[in-house]
Amino acid sequence: MATYAVGDLQGCHDELQLLLEQISFGPGDRLWLTGDLVNRGPASLETLRFIRSLGDQAITVLGNHDLHLLALDAGVNRKSHPTLDPVLDAPDRAELMHWLRHRPLLHDDKTLGFVMTHAGIPHIWSLKQARTLAAELEQVLQSTQCSQFLHQMYGNHPDRWDNRLTGIDRLRAITNYFTRMRFITEDGQLEFKGNGPPDDAPKGFAPWFRHSRQQPMKRTQLFGHWAALGFHQEGHAIGLDSGCVWGNTLTAYRLEDGAVFTQACLPKPTAGE
Repeated sequence: MATYAVGDLQGCHDELQLLLEQISFGPGDRLWLTGDLVNRGPASLETLRFIRSLGDQAITVLGNHDLHLLALDAGVNRKSHPTLDPVLDAPDRAELMHWLRHRPLLHDDKTLGFVMTHAGIPHIWSLKQARTLAAELEQVLQSTQCSQFLHQMYGNHPDRWDNRLTGIDRLRAITNYFTRMRFITEDGQLEFKGNGPPDDAPKGFAPWFRHSRQQPMKRTQLFGHWAALGFHQEGHAIGLDSGCVWGNTLTAYRLEDGAVFTQACLPKPTAGE
C-alpha cells in the first residue's frame, strides 16, 4: 500500500489516468490531491466524477479554482471559463457540488509526517492554528451560510492576517492564505499579482516557504497552485503543480519513499479534429 500526492489537475483527466497506470495504482493505495481539480483543462466534469468515485481512497483539498466553481454554482456573477460549462450543465451537478464543498482545506497526517493545502501554510501560523482556521472556513462552506460567503469571497483585502479579524474579512483572509498565497512579507502581508519564479519576487516579498517559521511545524508541506515552480523541493516544502494544463507534466510524489513520477501533457485536438 502506498500514498501518492498529485499536483493540480485542472481537468487533465486523461493524463491522470495514464499517471495512475504508470504507478500501478491499486485498491490498497491512497491518492492525495493538492486541489484545483477543475478549470482550463479539457475534462473538468470527468475529473470531478472520477475523484469522487474513488471515495475514501482519494483526499483532495480545495483550491481557488474549485472555490470559483462553487461560486458559479451558487449564482455569483463572475466570468466562467468554457471548460466549466459541462459541469454546470451536468445532470449530477448538485451531487458533485455538494461533494466538492465538503472537501477540506487542509489535510494532516502525523504518521506520514505530511500536511497538504492548496497554496501552503504561512510562516506566521502554527500547524495548530492552521488546522483551526481551516475548520472554521470548512464549517461555513458546509453550512447554509455557504452561498452568502461565496458571494463575498472575492477580493484582496485584508491582505495581512490579524487574529482580531471577524466576519467576511476573516473568512476571505483565511481563503486567500490557503488558496492564493505565493509571495509574502516577513510580517505576513500577501501579494497577489506575482506568479513567476521564486527569484522574481516583488520588492519586499519572498516565496512563502523561504520565511523562517515562527513555530516549527514538524511536517513536510505539500502544495500546488504555483505552476511556474514546476515540481519543487525546498526545505520542508514540496510543490507539486508542474503545469500539466499549460502543456507540461503531471507529477505524483510517493510519500513513503520520495519517488517521483511524471506524465507529459497529451496533445490537444486542433480545430476540425
